[in-house]
Amino acid sequence: MTTHELLLAAREAKAALAAADSQTKNNALHAMADALLCRTDAILAANRLDMEAAKGIIADSMLDRLALTEDRIKAMAEGIRQVAALPDPVGRLLSTHTRPNGIKISKVSVPMGVIAIIYESRPNVTSDAAALALKAGSACVLRCGKEAHASAEAIVKAMKKGLAEAGLPENALALVEDTTHASAEELMTARGLVDLLIPRGGAGLIRRCVDNATVPVIETGTGICHIYVDKAADQEKALNILENAKCSRPSVCNAAEVCLVHRDIAEAFLPRLKERLTTLRTAAEKPAVELFLDEAAAAVIDGTPAGENDFDREFLDYKLAVHVVADASEAIAHIGLHSTGHSDCIITEDPKTADAFVTAVDSAAVYVNASTRFTDGGEFGLGCEMGISTQKLHARGPMGLEELCTYKFVIKGDGQIR
Repeated sequence: MTTHELLLAAREAKAALAAADSQTKNNALHAMADALLCRTDAILAANRLDMEAAKGIIADSMLDRLALTEDRIKAMAEGIRQVAALPDPVGRLLSTHTRPNGIKISKVSVPMGVIAIIYESRPNVTSDAAALALKAGSACVLRCGKEAHASAEAIVKAMKKGLAEAGLPENALALVEDTTHASAEELMTARGLVDLLIPRGGAGLIRRCVDNATVPVIETGTGICHIYVDKAADQEKALNILENAKCSRPSVCNAAEVCLVHRDIAEAFLPRLKERLTTLRTAAEKPAVELFLDEAAAAVIDGTPAGENDFDREFLDYKLAVHVVADASEAIAHIGLHSTGHSDCIITEDPKTADAFVTAVDSAAVYVNASTRFTDGGEFGLGCEMGISTQKLHARGPMGLEELCTYKFVIKGDGQIR
């Protein structure tokens, strides 16, 4: 089917999704999870095709995002089951009041309709997006990058089987066959067919959607995430957090990209940072982190001189920019200039400094003494997520079920006229 035909079919299917009760949707979700597990071999075979085609074309850290394993497929299925266990967001009474003339006005949550997602090389987004859209009562049209298309196609085929078993229209879930820019542009401009567009990927993809979409779009963020190590930090705690935030999975948007260090502890802390992220990791046969240093940091430890744009880069790799600041106020100012508003962190044992940081830093997730890697729908108790919104209207931070609904006013009277 062409992209336009898929959108027409999704629009036709959205009424059945909107009318489905909680039990029907949950039955479909469990059937979709079961189908993923039953078709694990087929999904892994498709993923191997994607991996072979991508080797030498995309970075190793991005290959990790593309790769599927039995455990990752099990995690995808578990994510779907977690969504099934969450309260149904559709039909919730958000507020109600009765006017002096007796008219009763209620604000009720309702499905978006057709949600389109444009994403790149993460196959798990396929199942996350489909599960969340279904539970939120919306049809879902997926458009992935060519690197992940075989994997996504196998995943969607399995999940469609689950939809059919639950008696819901298979066209409520669709994968766009065309992986050229033309199909992305068609989704961006499909007024009347797409009720909400969500891009997930690199800065270029997100900017194209924000700049060119004529349908409603939620801006999901690139993650230039900062960790500020204050003079009152527990340095061992800081090292543990930094290694986790940078190295546990450097190719994701909640990985740390910039470390800010208070100048009063720079001479003591920076050598420990270099040892933890380079020397010890090399000795343990783990990838070492390349440190991009400003002049003050380079006066203390060896590393790569930071270039003009290195504090505005989402490395998505074993690379970390390091900047020495005079105090927390300068750290906050630096974050204000360079952060993408995703996730930023302070490490300090001083509650006043922590409170000032939380108040002043205008990001979707602001941390005190914890890794930025927790910015995730599952970690926040939302099941899986549709993405991390860095905008301020409607949705901000990890987008779960509530953020995938809109609302309408229901007005009940008894013959009142104005």
